[in-house]
Amino acid sequence: MVHTPATDILQLQRSLPEKRVSLHVDWDGYQTIRKTLGENRSAHLTYYNGILEIMTPLEAHENSSGLIGQFIEILTEEFNLNIKSMESTTLDRPGLKVGAEPDQGYYIANEPLVRGKTVDLNVDPPPDLVVEVDITHTDINKNILYAEIGVPEFWRYNGEILKIYELQNGQYQEVQMSPTFPGVPKEQLYEFLSNCAQRGETQAKRDLRVWIRKQH
Repeated sequence: MVHTPATDILQLQRSLPEKRVSLHVDWDGYQTIRKTLGENRSAHLTYYNGILEIMTPLEAHENSSGLIGQFIEILTEEFNLNIKSMESTTLDRPGLKVGAEPDQGYYIANEPLVRGKTVDLNVDPPPDLVVEVDITHTDINKNILYAEIGVPEFWRYNGEILKIYELQNGQYQEVQMSPTFPGVPKEQLYEFLSNCAQRGETQAKRDLRVWIRKQH
């Protein structure tokens, strides 16, 4: 039997972008665990089809999520779009027995409907755009989950590739350009992320604004 030294295990854990644990529980069990853990936590909970996934984001995950969020916020500012940021707010649909805490969630087209209020998905529409960073394997089919919640646009980033999905007839279809930000290719996000790593975030944000103003 080969034993892995404890120092190697610790080093591996530090290098992981996320830690994930999956449990088989019913809806009531999920609600109990969520209430027990409370709201002030770093872990994100996702529940679908009897599986509860508890994901703790680490540095690589948080960095990607934060920068994608800044990218979106700069686009909304430059395009003069109002926005309500939800971040990892819990999106529970008891009737469907699904729940999620995405990395980023935004009301843009429907922002006037939820401005200045606490969102209740029983009466309010879902966010217009949801972003999930999944660098490691997840046991939950998030495309089906967010389609059932009714999120019109879903971005998934695996640490290298961004996939954009648009809800069409109740199912997601992959598209090459965001319906919310037409004219902004995915390559612009890749360039922004690369610039952040190579030139620093402040300069990367300046460069992104310059690019947008040249295009529009």
